[in-house]
Amino acid sequence: MVEQLLLALKIGFVVLLYLFIWRVIRVASRDMQVGQESMILTPSRPPPPVPQRAVGGLVVTSSPELEVGSRIPISHELVAGRGSAVDIALEADGYASGRHCRIVRGQEADVIEDLHSTNGTFVNGQRLNGSRTLAQGDTITIGQTQFAYERGA
Repeated sequence: MVEQLLLALKIGFVVLLYLFIWRVIRVASRDMQVGQESMILTPSRPPPPVPQRAVGGLVVTSSPELEVGSRIPISHELVAGRGSAVDIALEADGYASGRHCRIVRGQEADVIEDLHSTNGTFVNGQRLNGSRTLAQGDTITIGQTQFAYERGA
């Protein structure tokens, strides 16, 4: 009885193996009949270089801490405030928040954004809500510190 069961299992295994091989051959031959589109890639040209805009900057016009006339270039993102991990440290300015505002170098223009400071960030005397693009000669007020914005040529 056991021998007959083993023989039936062997025959069943061989039949399943032949069915599997037949199925693989059938799928492969169908793929060959349909044909495949060749993927010939044409060499792509690199995009033309984007002209780099000159680096703008902030010039200190009045400050209890920073030297008047000093220039701070905006070559990346700058964060101003009294905190320890800021780019423009205003520790002596009691009206500046820990992370007061940030100035970001953009592709076409620089942008200033208030970081929900307590006393607000002012551009040309108007309180900044959200973010704003900076223009040549804009006056930026952070607490008791004032900057004049110079756009890169």
